[in-house]
Amino acid sequence: MTNPVLAQKPSGSMLLSKNPDIKPPETPSYPASAPPPSANPLPDERETEENSIETDYRVSNLLEDFTGNLWVGFWRGLSRIDPKTGKIVSRVSLPNVTISALAQDKVGRVWVGSYGGLIRVEPRTSEITAQNLLLPSKRVLSLLLDKRGYLWVGTDSGLALISPDQGLIMTTLKNLPGVSANALALDAEGQLWVGTLDGLVRVNTANALMMKRIADLPGTTVQALAISPEGLIWAGMANNLLVINPKTGTILRSVTSLRGRNVTTVRFAKDGSIWVGTNNGLLRLNPNTGAVLDEVVGLPSSRVLALAPDIGSKLWIGTSEGLAWLMPKLGTAKPHLAFSRVVK
Repeated sequence: MTNPVLAQKPSGSMLLSKNPDIKPPETPSYPASAPPPSANPLPDERETEENSIETDYRVSNLLEDFTGNLWVGFWRGLSRIDPKTGKIVSRVSLPNVTISALAQDKVGRVWVGSYGGLIRVEPRTSEITAQNLLLPSKRVLSLLLDKRGYLWVGTDSGLALISPDQGLIMTTLKNLPGVSANALALDAEGQLWVGTLDGLVRVNTANALMMKRIADLPGTTVQALAISPEGLIWAGMANNLLVINPKTGTILRSVTSLRGRNVTTVRFAKDGSIWVGTNNGLLRLNPNTGAVLDEVVGLPSSRVLALAPDIGSKLWIGTSEGLAWLMPKLGTAKPHLAFSRVVK
């Protein structure tokens, strides 16, 4: 059933809010404030940054912590905000600003994956307490905490399993079929699914051994993963969105509305619907049919990089041009001005 307060999709046109001029009185106001100061770039980044004319506003990762606050990972650093007010609570100065993944361990420490390695942050002090672990590759692409509390680190050269308390690598899986661990998801049995350059791999979290492989998928490269409440795998590809039966490896559905579109992120909301971010827009789908329920307008950019639903009664959206938020009673997304390009 279509949410009446979100945009409806007329045939062959952009989706518009039914009541674009109506703003609920409880809508929070997020005033502009200076973005967190960036750390000094590493030597191999200086040339690129010095020659850059415009500021980069990409918000690549979002993470809700145990206190209900939202961590925002963007190309200029890491910040924590209060999702109810939009106020910046804290800022972390990092040695590498290209953040690629975020996770929180069971005692609250935040792990930051970057293109220069892995970093552990203590939220109470915003201090770095561990970094420069001997991973299969310094280019971290994904992070996930398993049911035992251990941290899985996906790189472009395989997987590593880390003890968060000691900050030590327990084991590595370098000969991962498909090589690159682009995306990670945990199924109901506590086992790990890995999206790679050549399909999907299921890994036993107890011994890091491969349990199953699903290859020969159309598009091959899996770059976004989500597992539905029913246990089905939703795999985002560069030109498709597939629904897969994990037991048989059978493709149950190729979502018609996403064919030919670059799917960058997939997240289930508490109401059971599924949000899909692409390189050209954000959609809400019916998980049973794959039908498009809504398409969000008002984003800083149509290129969606990260999603965090149901935080502070909002959907948070990271895009290539900044951070935005959407409330159920609001027909269009609104930018968070501290993390977005302001067009005058």
